[in-house]
Amino acid sequence: MEGFQKTEIGYFPDNWKIGRIEDYFEIQQGKSVSKANRIGNNQKPFLRTSNLLWGKVILDELDFLHFSDEEEIRYQLHYNDLLVCEGGDIGRTAIWKSELVGCYYQNHLHRLRSTNSNIIPEFVLFWMQYAFLYAKLYYGRANITTIPNLSKSRLSEFEIPVPPLSEQRKIAYLLSTVQKAIEQQDKLIRTTTELKKALMQKLFTEGIYGEKQKQTEIGLVPESWDVVELGEVCEKPQYGFTDSASKEGNVKFLRITDITEFGVIWEDVPFCNCPDYKKYELKNGDIVFARIGATTGKSYLINNPPKSIYASYLIRVRCENKILPNFLIYYFETERYWRQIDSTKGNNLKGGVNSSILSKLLTPKPTLIEQKKITEILYPFDKKMQFCLKKKQILTSLFKTLLHELMTGQRRINDIEFGEGSSSDLFFCNSDGFLGTDFCNNDRFLDTDFCRHKK
Repeated sequence: MEGFQKTEIGYFPDNWKIGRIEDYFEIQQGKSVSKANRIGNNQKPFLRTSNLLWGKVILDELDFLHFSDEEEIRYQLHYNDLLVCEGGDIGRTAIWKSELVGCYYQNHLHRLRSTNSNIIPEFVLFWMQYAFLYAKLYYGRANITTIPNLSKSRLSEFEIPVPPLSEQRKIAYLLSTVQKAIEQQDKLIRTTTELKKALMQKLFTEGIYGEKQKQTEIGLVPESWDVVELGEVCEKPQYGFTDSASKEGNVKFLRITDITEFGVIWEDVPFCNCPDYKKYELKNGDIVFARIGATTGKSYLINNPPKSIYASYLIRVRCENKILPNFLIYYFETERYWRQIDSTKGNNLKGGVNSSILSKLLTPKPTLIEQKKITEILYPFDKKMQFCLKKKQILTSLFKTLLHELMTGQRRINDIEFGEGSSSDLFFCNSDGFLGTDFCNNDRFLDTDFCRHKK
C-alpha cells in the first residue's frame, strides 16, 4: 500500500503519527460507589455507565454520592473530557460538554483529559467508536476474569492514529455533522410517533363527526359505532405453513423476522416448497399476526405481495366486506387492542395467542365511510415515518462508511475547506435525488459522496 505505513492496529497514511492514549491523555478512574460513600452532606451527582451512549451523555436518573473537597477536584468533569466504560459495553465512549455544572463519575468509568495540544478529543471519540464498535481492534485486550473489564493500564497502552490537527478537525466535523443529521431523524420519528398515537386515541374514542359517546367493553366510542368480535367481520384466522426457509422454492416464505420497521423487503424474504400453496396464499389486504414470543400480537398489513405464503408462527386474518383492513390495522396499534392482547397472554410469552383468542378480540366498527376517512387522516403519518426511517437508514450507512474510510486514511479530506463555525455549508448528495432540507442533489461532488455549496 503505497503511501501507507503498517502498524499493529492497521495501515495508516505515512504522515499520520501512531501513539498511545497515555501519550495524549491523563487517565483517571472514577470514585467507588459504596454505602460508605453515600454518607455525608456533600452529595453530588455522578454518572454511571448507563448514562453513556456512544458519543453523548444522558442525564436521566442521576444518582448522588458524597465527595470531599479533594475528591471534587479530582473527579469533577471538565469540558471535552472523554468518558470510557470499564465494564458492561466495554470501550463505549462519550464526551462531556458541560451539560451539568458540578458533575462527577463512578469507578466503572475512565476519564480521559487531554494533555497534548496535538490531538483533539472529538477525533479520539470517533476513533474509539470505530475501534470498538466496528473494527473490534481492542477486543481481547481487556482483563478477562469472571467479569470482563478494561483496566486503566490496558487503556493507557492502546495505540491510536494521530493525523495532522487540521485533518483531525475536519474528520470530527464531518462525522459529527452526519451524526447530528441522524439524531434529527430520530427526533422526527419520536415526534411523529407521539402525534400519531395521540390522534389515534382521539379518533378511536370520538370519531370524526363530534357525536355523543357511549361506554363499551373497550371504552368510550361514538354512539353510532358498533363494537364486535373480530370473528364477526373477518374470516376464520388461519395458521401458517410449517417448513424451513430455503434459497429456492415455489413461493416466498414470510416469517416474523422478515417484518421490520421498514415493512417487508420482499427481495430478502426466503423461499420454501409448499404443495398446498393456495391454502396459505397471501393476498393484498391480508393481516398477519405474530402468535408467539416477544412480538406476540404484532400485526402487519400485506400490500401487493409477490407469490408468497406465511410461516407457522404467524396467523392470517382476512377481512370481509364489513370492515376495511386499513382501518383494522390502525386499531391494532391502539392501547385498546394491546390491553386485550396483554390480558390474554399475561406473562407467558410461550403461550402467545391462538385463532380462538383472535376471533374473540373486540374491535370498533364505524360505517365504511367513516373507516375510510379515519385511514385517510392517519396515512400521512405513516408516509412521514417511512420517509424518516429511510433517511435515517441512508445516513447511518453513510456514517459507517465514512467512519471506516476517514479513520484509516482511505478517504482524505485535508484539502477540503469547510465553513468555519457552522455546519450549514455542508450538504450531502445522493444519486437518488433530494433527501430533505439537510441535503441537496448537485453536480459538484467531492469524491462523489458529498459536496459543498452555499444555500
